[in-house]
Amino acid sequence: MEQQELKRDLKNRHVQLIAIGGTIGTGLFLGSGKAIELAGPSILLAYLIIGIAVFFVMRALGELLLSNAGYQSFTDFAAEYIGPWAGFVTGWTYWFCWIMVAMADIIAVGLYVQYWFDIPQWIPALICLIILLGLNLLTVKLFGELEFWFALIKVITILALIIGGTILLVIGFQTDAGTVSVKNLWEHGGLFPNGITGFLLSFQMVVFAYVGVELVGVSAAETANPQKNIPSAINKIPMRILFFYVGALFIILCISPWTQLQASSSPFVQVFSLVGIPIAAGIINFVVLTSAASACNSGLFSTSRILYNLSSHKQGPARLAKLNKNHVPSDALLTSGVVVSIGALLSKLIPEQAFSIVTTISAICFIWVWGIILISHIRYSKLRPDLREKSTFKAPFTPFINYAVLALFVFILIIMLFAEATRLAVLMTPLWFVLLILFYLFKRKNSK
Repeated sequence: MEQQELKRDLKNRHVQLIAIGGTIGTGLFLGSGKAIELAGPSILLAYLIIGIAVFFVMRALGELLLSNAGYQSFTDFAAEYIGPWAGFVTGWTYWFCWIMVAMADIIAVGLYVQYWFDIPQWIPALICLIILLGLNLLTVKLFGELEFWFALIKVITILALIIGGTILLVIGFQTDAGTVSVKNLWEHGGLFPNGITGFLLSFQMVVFAYVGVELVGVSAAETANPQKNIPSAINKIPMRILFFYVGALFIILCISPWTQLQASSSPFVQVFSLVGIPIAAGIINFVVLTSAASACNSGLFSTSRILYNLSSHKQGPARLAKLNKNHVPSDALLTSGVVVSIGALLSKLIPEQAFSIVTTISAICFIWVWGIILISHIRYSKLRPDLREKSTFKAPFTPFINYAVLALFVFILIIMLFAEATRLAVLMTPLWFVLLILFYLFKRKNSK
């Protein structure tokens, strides 16, 4: 029987926009409000530090993916360079990460629609999920098109904010909160108004803001020209981080003193309102709606491909390794969709702190995935110096930068353990890894 393969139908523009879409999401549009409350203007430095760390993770990921055309995702090289258990645990953990993110985002879709229509939030949430599932079942090219347009809306919004904000900054525009000025960065308690503690506590939400940047790696198996497109997408990440995160938040903090921004709502909505755009709230509500839909779309895509990959390697149900006539892992996609819908219904019954718990668990699990990428790259450099020598996309400063970023991730986990808002999630998350290890040992024993 001929081996089924994922179809390489993603073009360069799809990969580039998937990379942008992966780095602009709910974490930036909504989570930045909470991060600003904790860190004040020093949030710019927090985004810069984590952004640099994520870039080095992506360079390691890019080199590993391009070292073997057979790799479909980072679970493949984790299994090869660390051990089968690492591939198993990382694969299922990545699936779990995106399930959690998709749950949060699909609930957010329902909440955003309620801004216009007084209907139960589960109705638009379920409709959105069904539409995304239907489109993803057709072809991978449709996933690329969806992300292309979703990302375009985000980009246009942030461009409008940065260009408009720069003009206001140059002319010294007066808002209800005062004059638009760079002085707003330090005239309200300094750059670190809440001290080093507030700065460090913001790292959890900043990490969550970057989740999804590695989606370029998951889409590698379906990229028409990975040798060209993957390096191109990864090398543009630093500029995107500087522009979309640091640039956008810099303008926001110049338009309004950080003390005037409320953590409970998007700072993007608030600054558009401050400069006197009457329909600002509606415009930004539409943007965050599409952002949440985009994140859910990415979640369905990545979870289905992870399930397909795990099942193809006999680490999941064999049925999930089947592709439909459009070369889409339909059973894996539907399975993820069902789990997301159940999670959304359950999450609806949990109080508001559930979103914080879900995002924290997601951030911890993504730190695991990023850490495994770095460790795999260290092992690859030691065990396959021949491939390292031939590589046309070598990750810089190896292995020193790998160890430095790993140390940063451990430090962030320690901070999250001591923070009251994230402590419960940090203590709960190890249970997931214990269950996975037990499941892996059980499965290995049965296979023997």
